[in-house]
Amino acid sequence: MKREGNIRISSENMMPIIKKWLYSDKDIFLREIVANGIDAITKFKKLVSMGDAQEDEGEYCVKISVDKKEKTLTVEDNGIGMTEEEVENYITQIAFSGASDFLAKYEKAGGDGIIGHFGLGFYSAYMVSENVEIFTKSYKNVPAVHWESDGNATYSIEECDKSTRGTKIVMHIAAEEKEFLDENTIKSLVRKYCSFMPFNVYVSYKGDGKDEPLNDTLPLYAKNPKDCTDEDYKKFYRDTFMDYNEPIFWVHLNMDYPFKLKGILYFPKVRNKVELERGKVKLYCNQVFIADNIKEVIPEFLMLLNGVIDCPDIPLNVSRSFLQNDRQVQKISKHITKKVADKLITLFKNDREKYEICWEDTANFIKFGCIKDNDFYDKVKDVIIYKDLNGKFVNFNELLGAETNDEQPKEGEEAKPKTVYYVSDELQQAQYIAMFKEQGLNAVLCDSFIDPHFLSFLEYKTPDKLKFSRIDADIDGTLKDGNADEDSVLADIFKTALNDDKITVKFEKLKNSKIPAVIITDEYMRRYSEMGQMYGMSDGELAKTLIVNTSCPVITKIKDLKDEKQKFVANYVYSLALLSFKKLDATELDKFVGDNLILLDGYLK
Repeated sequence: MKREGNIRISSENMMPIIKKWLYSDKDIFLREIVANGIDAITKFKKLVSMGDAQEDEGEYCVKISVDKKEKTLTVEDNGIGMTEEEVENYITQIAFSGASDFLAKYEKAGGDGIIGHFGLGFYSAYMVSENVEIFTKSYKNVPAVHWESDGNATYSIEECDKSTRGTKIVMHIAAEEKEFLDENTIKSLVRKYCSFMPFNVYVSYKGDGKDEPLNDTLPLYAKNPKDCTDEDYKKFYRDTFMDYNEPIFWVHLNMDYPFKLKGILYFPKVRNKVELERGKVKLYCNQVFIADNIKEVIPEFLMLLNGVIDCPDIPLNVSRSFLQNDRQVQKISKHITKKVADKLITLFKNDREKYEICWEDTANFIKFGCIKDNDFYDKVKDVIIYKDLNGKFVNFNELLGAETNDEQPKEGEEAKPKTVYYVSDELQQAQYIAMFKEQGLNAVLCDSFIDPHFLSFLEYKTPDKLKFSRIDADIDGTLKDGNADEDSVLADIFKTALNDDKITVKFEKLKNSKIPAVIITDEYMRRYSEMGQMYGMSDGELAKTLIVNTSCPVITKIKDLKDEKQKFVANYVYSLALLSFKKLDATELDKFVGDNLILLDGYLK
């Protein structure tokens, strides 16, 4: 007999909550309804395994069908089903009981951690429906039940003639939500939210007679790593992320204690060296999609990777959409970080050649991770590598090398950190590199945008061991051929010619006599200036020191020239040094071209 009843709180109170807090992810309703069907099948299979239910023939699955003419979207499972009493309890009672108290608490709590306690997964259907019907038959030998409500204060419930076990949800789609009657839209949502659900999910369109499963019930991440080949990993990556650039390597997570965690994290091929491209780490709970890049589970620097993580132990609320921030989540996050670090260490030790090949694609990620996570730095610090001027990679310990007698402190002196020279632009700093190589000196290549931050970070972490200095920040003593004699005449010539208080002129006797002059800037003042520019602040032009090479024949001949030629040559020497130091701005370039035209004109005469 058909009965009617009153829902204990009116839709004026309940429905705005559903609309407000779930509206931004409105299409999530399909995940909720399908996931409920998967849960029902799982429960029934559990009863069968316990001997409390009789298994019948047929495939366990969820079927989705669209009827554009009737404007309905139907989701049907062959799971445990519900009795009339269970419908009353699970749909009518639990969803709304205590809602008045809930509303009072909701304002104070900001809504966090509340909705999921009231079974609103089913009611998410009303985000797109003007009316919803339930047809359900329990595995118990009792009549089937039909329940219906338009989401207002009333519902109806009665027996029906459904003959098969399971539950069918019929959503009468609202006029303004007609996009959810489009087959491609529904298939897209199934692929997004249900792609790894443990039972087949089929989609059919009214009248086409076609059913096709759109999910993989046993995804690669759920398998034992021993049973997976490299080609399996690559195919899973292509299919999941639609990225046809092969990943450089991956980490397969497979843990059952003290919490369950499965997944695969992929290190993608870097497309752009000047920025850290955000990847996509998909989070699942029992093969049900939760969200992308949830920061409570996935450390910030790991979000640069692509991957899939499935953790049944993560505590969910608000209709599976948000996490409770508890210690378990923190443990999971730390474990994921540890496994990534372990992978890097293993690859470095067992296949250093491959590790070095992959370094260009992983360097920014690893450096960013070290800066953001101290534990990660402690684990991987010995596998951070640097490419030197000869193309050879060295790690931190190899970089420090053996101390020379000159570097060892004298009695009573404190140990000084070793100076490691680096190159940030091989083309721009080619002249300095040539000077270093001629004298058997070396430097490391640090040309990524993150390196200025990372070098400062390393100095902070190892203040007694090393300091970094860009190759054009100082003149190493090895480059000098003794001390230059003081020459006040030459000093006056350059001071008068340059006429710039921000340029300090010094004279050195360099071993390379072909270079008339080089420019250096203080390492830390330059870093400070670059940091200011990054944040939109500028304190004007950076002070420079012009090192004039008294070993160069051009320099020794300047004093023999007349006043105007002395000034011209001194300025030209400065322009040559400036050209090797940085890219010339418009004014500097215009002057340099003009000076060359003067020289060319004189040569032609």
